[in-house]
Order: sequence, then structure tokens, then C-alpha cells
Amino acid sequence: MANKSVWSDNRFWQRSAAWVTGFASVLLIWLTFDTLGQIDMGTDADLQNGVTKRVPGPTVINYKITYEMDTKRGHEVPVIGEKEKFFGRDDYSEEEAGALLHLGKLGSQAKNCMNCHTLLGNGAYYAPDLTKAWLDPAWGPDGSMQAMTGKNTKEEAMAEFLQHPSQYPTHERMMPNLGITEKEAQGLVAFLKHMSSIDTNGFPRNFGKIQGAVHGK
Repeated sequence: MANKSVWSDNRFWQRSAAWVTGFASVLLIWLTFDTLGQIDMGTDADLQNGVTKRVPGPTVINYKITYEMDTKRGHEVPVIGEKEKFFGRDDYSEEEAGALLHLGKLGSQAKNCMNCHTLLGNGAYYAPDLTKAWLDPAWGPDGSMQAMTGKNTKEEAMAEFLQHPSQYPTHERMMPNLGITEKEAQGLVAFLKHMSSIDTNGFPRNFGKIQGAVHGK
């Protein structure tokens, strides 16, 4: 009787399928725990101790955030620096900062921001991507938006624009007036600042090409 090829042996394929399934299951479990660790939000203690988390704690709004090139990784990453004022304060507690971010997140959902904008890869492409909007030099001290709104700080300029977008036409695709209150605007700006501090592996890819975006100029 001729020897049966291993490739036509049902037992070989059954055992192979069992081993592959088992290995894939273990790998999936490991990746799940690794991902949870990566996306777990940091704390105020982490920030005070200089511990870098992919998703910093809410009190990151108390700190200056810049965008720096990481040559080892081949793209820009957010860098958290020294304390800076945010709406006149740099001492928001974890509870206060968390509440402000929560208000901003709810506001972004209630106002359907993703109908036009993209947030962390989700949403539409009709209007600018907001993932790193806080780092856009247009809102900085030498930027056109801060000059247009007549405000002295980035956060005040952004809040003013959100409350009265029709007064500051930026391009043909004008943002509609959504009835955003002053408090809601502050929450949305806090949400945008926190989002800019998240390490998104260089996403959006072309943001770093904006003149002045890198190094916080």
C-alpha cells in the first residue's frame, strides 16, 4: 500500500487547525490587555512625575503641549511641557478638569461635530480635522485666528470663534452658528486641548507639515 501524503491527512489538518486557533486566541488575549494598557487614561500624579502616557490625564490642560519630531518613530509626537495658563488658571484639579473635558465631549456629541469634522479618525471630511486643532499655529499668538477674534490667548480665540463662527468667515465652508454657550465653548476647547495631547502615532499624517505646528512655534 502506498504511503499517504501528510498533506492529505485529515488528522494533520485537524491538529494544525487546533494549534493555530489556540495560538491566535492567546495572541488576541495578549493584544487585548496590551491595548487596554495603551488607551488607559493617565492621572494627575503621572503628569506631576513626568510619566508619559499615551492618553494623559485631564489635568494636562494645565500644561503647555507642543508637537515634536521623534526620529526613532519617524513622526511627530505630543510633548507635555511646563505649566501654562488655560482660561486664566493652571491649577485645575483632576475633578475640575475631568468635568470640563466631560462637558466638552458631550458638547461635541450634542452639536454633531463629526457630521463635518474628523475626531481621532472618526467623522466626516467636509471641515478641518480637529484631532490636533489645539496645536494649529493659526490659533497661536502670531496666527490669523487669534488676530481675527481680537483675543489675547489661544483658548479665548477658539472659544470666541465657537460661540460666534458666522462673525469670522474663514473659507467657503463656513461653520454654522450652533448656539454654543460660553461654558460649552470652554469645555469644547478643553476637550480639543486634551485630544491634542494624545499620542496618535502621528495621525493625522500631514498635520506636522503645517508651518509652525512642530515645536509649537
